[in-house]
Amino acid sequence: MKTLPNILIKGGRVIDPASGFDEIVDVALANGTVLAIKNIATDFRPDQIMDATGCIVMPGLVDLAVRLREPGHEHEGMLESEMAAAMAGGVTSLVCLPDTDPVLDEPGLVEMLRFRAEKLNQARVYPLGALTRNLAGESLSEMQELTEAGCVAFSQAEVPLPNTQVMQRAFQYASTFGYAVWLRPQDLFLGQGVAASGALATRLGLSGVPVVAETIALHTIFELMRATGARVHLCRLSSAAGVDLVRQAKLDGLKVSCDISINSLHLTDADIGYFDSRARLNPPLRQQRDRDALRAGLLDGTIDALVSDHTPVDEDAKTLPFAESEPGATGVELLLSLALKWSQDSGVDLARALAVVTQGPAAVLGASLGKRQASTGRLLAGGAADLCVFDPAAAWTVQSDALRSQGKYTPFSGYELPGRVRCTIMAGRIAFGK
Repeated sequence: MKTLPNILIKGGRVIDPASGFDEIVDVALANGTVLAIKNIATDFRPDQIMDATGCIVMPGLVDLAVRLREPGHEHEGMLESEMAAAMAGGVTSLVCLPDTDPVLDEPGLVEMLRFRAEKLNQARVYPLGALTRNLAGESLSEMQELTEAGCVAFSQAEVPLPNTQVMQRAFQYASTFGYAVWLRPQDLFLGQGVAASGALATRLGLSGVPVVAETIALHTIFELMRATGARVHLCRLSSAAGVDLVRQAKLDGLKVSCDISINSLHLTDADIGYFDSRARLNPPLRQQRDRDALRAGLLDGTIDALVSDHTPVDEDAKTLPFAESEPGATGVELLLSLALKWSQDSGVDLARALAVVTQGPAAVLGASLGKRQASTGRLLAGGAADLCVFDPAAAWTVQSDALRSQGKYTPFSGYELPGRVRCTIMAGRIAFGK
């Protein structure tokens, strides 16, 4: 096994949102771990010295929503391309969804995915298992076997679960064995449109998804949580009314967490423009009042994490009329910069902006991380050397062809964004940059 180099990162501003640490100090890495922060032993002999003057040194990002597209959708993304994109974005830990082909409802499939990912020696991959067999919503998957294979929680991905009896059984089983259920709240029948209900959808003649498609699903989920004691993570919240319901559920003591996507944080339905299929997304982009409520919820902690909702889509599926195009956008390379843009636009403290892509998502994963729980989303002595070093003063323009993801479609194409990742260190090894 190749020996990992000793690395000394000099003169960077080290920020660990979880502990509140924020100082310009040196960091020493050895044997895949953070050997020391600030107080570097005089006998430490680095093999490589990195001058991080003017840069931020932070924990590697944790992204709770990344589609790697394997198995079954290799024409839209390969593990190699999407993991390289994660490294370019400073993402060292990611959660992948179960809506592959075949669906991640068999232990062998999960083990194969993890084996392939580990061989690439890049980001740490945490699979979500299918909550129901084939995501069909009829019978529960073998949650215990999938957990043993490496699944960190169970999800329906984008597939609604209309059968409340099946949902109740899933919550009961998950609660009994301490598993978490991840759901995107959307009513099956009300959620079949392609744009958020409102004046713009009406004017464009696009079928609408009303806010009640989200809130009805949330009410159902919360009632079943009260009945079963289940722990639920809500994925890609999209509305002001949804934020209010989650806020109240947390006050009521329910074991609930939630995330929002970079798309919903920054964009509105107006960004559809003249049927721009790059803005064809799930959940659909809503009005400005919803975007403002999402920003406020992210700031006050109602919303726990910001995610990329990385969904590579190929040209054939995206260059269709808006309503017929495949929803989704590439995003894992944009996550950090769009968190920084939120900080700039809203006057949010930098440490808070970094927390929603490190500490917050790591807390959602919690004990499912096992021995990695203590250092995921953290930068501390003795922890894993999963780091991101970025230049906050370096702006860059999103150019689709320059993205490392196989998916080139993003509604942020042409945007100038703050913060360029200079280096991503994965388990003590430089995986991106230099």
